[in-house]
Amino acid sequence: MKIAVLQTRSADLDALHEAAGTAADRGARLLITPEMFTTGYNVPDVPEKAQPADGPWFDRVAEIARSTGVAILYGFPERDEDEVFNAAQLVDRDGTVLAKHRKAHLFGDLDTRTFTPGGGDLAVADLDGARVGILICYDVEFPEAVRSLALAGADLVAVPTALMRPYEVVARTVVPARAYENQVYLAYANRSGHEAELAYCGESCVVGPDGADLARAGSGDELLLAEIDATRLASSRAVNTHLRDRRPGLYGALTETQESSR
Repeated sequence: MKIAVLQTRSADLDALHEAAGTAADRGARLLITPEMFTTGYNVPDVPEKAQPADGPWFDRVAEIARSTGVAILYGFPERDEDEVFNAAQLVDRDGTVLAKHRKAHLFGDLDTRTFTPGGGDLAVADLDGARVGILICYDVEFPEAVRSLALAGADLVAVPTALMRPYEVVARTVVPARAYENQVYLAYANRSGHEAELAYCGESCVVGPDGADLARAGSGDELLLAEIDATRLASSRAVNTHLRDRRPGLYGALTETQESSR
């Protein structure tokens, strides 16, 4: 399955339609946008702009998916009664929702003053024979989050993000490590440009299970394409047996220590 990663400063659904059309023309079956694509991340009045998961943004994205034949994972602020979540929703090519994730690990004041943390439910869906798991930005920096998706059978972990300078180490080092240690493909879709005081570093990437880049963007707007190869994944997993060699009985103290400190 070929996938596309949209690195952009835009929050324009017309631009999304154009990108999806280009991705389709190049053979992609899935397009991944940055975090909070529909509004921007560091922008004013996010709670007032937030919409339900089945609101007008969904209607438009579903129409784009149907018209281009490309599944779309898009980031948006989700309104659920009195709460607002930093969410990402995977819409299939027929316009149906396959999965939704609410960001579980909130980063700094910008997140915590705006959003309710997600409950950490596993968001994994089947797409073209691949199991796609979803995280958002800071979530990927917690090894437990990616490991949980890998144990749930994810082949590809898709991560809409808004990574700003000076945290390039996440895109350059953490993301490849997560792919390798969990034997998954990992697609990291970042923003570009500036929002207020934040300068986004770009460097969106698709990384293979060997930790090597399949595609990596610079700092500007870009559409990346990469192939998710089930045969290559199976071969890598046969040699790199991290999941099989785990010893969960040794790790209980991690949770116990966390609980006792509360």
